[in-house]
Amino acid sequence: MVKASDTVPQKEEKDQGLRVSVLVPRPFAGPLDYRSEIPLHPGTLVHVTLGKREIVGCVWGEVSPSLPSGLRIPQKRSGLPLHRLRYIDGIVPHIPPLPESLRHFVDWVAAYSLSAPGMVLAIALRVPASGGIKPIIGWVKHPDTVVPGTFRLTPSRQAVLESASTEVAYTTAELSERSGVSAGVVRGLVQAGLLEECSVAKSAFLQSPQPDYAPPLLSDIQANVAAALVHSVETKCFEVTLLEGVTGSGKTEVYFEAIAACLRQGQQVLVLLPEIVLTAQWTTRFAARFGAEPAVWHSDLGQKTRRETWCAVESGEARVVVGARSALFLPFTNLGLVVVDEEHESTYKQEEGVMYHGRDMAIVRARLVDAAVILVSATPSMETMANVEQGRYRHERLESRHGGAQLPATSLIDMRHNGPERGLFLSPLLCEAVDKTLAEGEQAMLFLNRRGYAPLTLCRACGHRVRCPNCSAWMVEHRKRHVFACHHCERVEPLKSACPECGAEHSLVPIGPGVERIEEEARARFPEARLLSMASDTLTSPIAMAEAVRQISQGDVNLIIGTQVVAKGWHFPQLTLVGVVDADLGLGGGDLRAAERTMQLLHQVAGRAGRGERPGRVMLQTYVSEHPVMQALLDNDFQTFMEQEAEQRRPGFWPPYGRLAAVIVSAQHESQAEQFARHIALKAPQQEGVQVLGPAPAPLALLRGRYRFRLLLRTRRGIAVQPLLRHWLAQAKPTNGIKVDVDIDPVSFM
Repeated sequence: MVKASDTVPQKEEKDQGLRVSVLVPRPFAGPLDYRSEIPLHPGTLVHVTLGKREIVGCVWGEVSPSLPSGLRIPQKRSGLPLHRLRYIDGIVPHIPPLPESLRHFVDWVAAYSLSAPGMVLAIALRVPASGGIKPIIGWVKHPDTVVPGTFRLTPSRQAVLESASTEVAYTTAELSERSGVSAGVVRGLVQAGLLEECSVAKSAFLQSPQPDYAPPLLSDIQANVAAALVHSVETKCFEVTLLEGVTGSGKTEVYFEAIAACLRQGQQVLVLLPEIVLTAQWTTRFAARFGAEPAVWHSDLGQKTRRETWCAVESGEARVVVGARSALFLPFTNLGLVVVDEEHESTYKQEEGVMYHGRDMAIVRARLVDAAVILVSATPSMETMANVEQGRYRHERLESRHGGAQLPATSLIDMRHNGPERGLFLSPLLCEAVDKTLAEGEQAMLFLNRRGYAPLTLCRACGHRVRCPNCSAWMVEHRKRHVFACHHCERVEPLKSACPECGAEHSLVPIGPGVERIEEEARARFPEARLLSMASDTLTSPIAMAEAVRQISQGDVNLIIGTQVVAKGWHFPQLTLVGVVDADLGLGGGDLRAAERTMQLLHQVAGRAGRGERPGRVMLQTYVSEHPVMQALLDNDFQTFMEQEAEQRRPGFWPPYGRLAAVIVSAQHESQAEQFARHIALKAPQQEGVQVLGPAPAPLALLRGRYRFRLLLRTRRGIAVQPLLRHWLAQAKPTNGIKVDVDIDPVSFM
């Protein structure tokens, strides 16, 4: 640690020093004032004392000038005289200041999401604050060093000195290996002053991707779209382009051309994916195109890799980064392009802590540095389409599959007339199609977006349902793991043989299917099939997913049972049949986006079929074949469905034609949460174009042991919700364990 007192002599006068604003990763309204003996540039990471703990903070400057006036909050100084401020303990060594664009981005996210800026900064400081970036220490010999006459120069010591360099530093281990002696001999020479400490030159963490390593052979349509994306990058101006293309149209290869253009300009690229398990196949495709792998960033990485990646991004060595939404907070210094793949995915929304949408904040990140943005999807979100309609985004389309492949034919299986036998979930029509597909040497997929064995377990004797004691949700049976699990609070209990309510033995029965139950039925129905199950709780890392993809691609597997992880971006040329076990799942409830999300998910999973030379088929098991979603899927008419959905939302100014913000009040006692929610409701803003709905119990009224009530603020599109919320909630401060969370532009309504 570099102490301020090590740089400038200690000053005893109480009015000496400089007032410095330091943002710390704690839930304060803004930066805290500290005292420094030397000038410190904004972005400098420092050690400061808060209470009795020393933490890492960042010297903060003025609020981002790019913030809209409705989001801008004046920074307040502490008002304490200089002599009462604590001194900064020291500068964090070996870490350069955070780039200005990243600091402005932190301000932007905090102001937009109504989060404490320090909690947003905490996302960006996870690597520096977790032990810092330590240089590798090695040893060199000074060319003019004279061996003292009193020092006995043994053959071992002589071997070390001959192996050491006057220019290149070697670590203790390297010198020991080069000279063939023990590490103790090296340390003895260090103590004698014959070797000097020096930082070891860091070897290249990554190979540099080559933009012209393996250019693809694009069709005329693909080449035209690629040229438009390349032009957007080459102008070096902020611009957002929606790249819409049917499944299998080659969207990835097309936007790779924009990445190549950015690399030629010497700039950095950030690519966001909605699931970390997708990174393995994506990096393989990237390496084949550019001759080197990109840097990867997600929560599954080890601490060493995270540190190396963070440093490589800051230094510019990492030219291309692919990762999860948290990669937005990496210290890019020369960002030229941001790609958001599968931009419609709801997993881009962070729903706890700092609530932000990765897609929307990616656009902000790019705008702050005048970078281009490409949003990629076969089923764009309504928010993105509304921006296209209003001229805010450009729109490029790929309307046919690459290489002559045809879109799969879709059919509906009406389960009211063609349902399976009692206790089974695969209809005879679907089973016959799977039999035929496997007999022809092709691959089939059965899709059900529900983890575990059964979503509900019921007692036949007393009717008791196995619930989570911490959440208003049923416990899901996971038979492979022999546990009941809550998918909201992660509580796990062992499977029971007796009812916990009435004690009846062997009375608990599973109700409804999860993907494990479908796998069980498939193994019994198709005993010769080479079966693989793909779910987020069984394939928990990119490595596991890569192995699953390898088995499918090489034909080791011919029947895939999967949840939503199989719906995104996979290319399996031998897969010709997709059967959706429960196409109605997701249509129920009061979720505003239920139909849109179901349409997107089923359209995406259907797109896995027929991507090679052989034609594909999609079969949807449904009890509501007349539903608009089912009819749109049957006709393969995503566009008409979205237009109809838009017409239903416009009159009530529901998003994207209006704004929503959720206010969630929670407490350990239900009455306490309800009372405070009603208190807030009485102070709700009253003006034209603004409406407050609620309070009402949230659909998940109990979550992790806290009771929850929700209010919804709805406004017309042109009204900024942040100032309204800030003024409204300032009138009612929570106390006694009550917590108020704000979710701007909510995606989930649970």
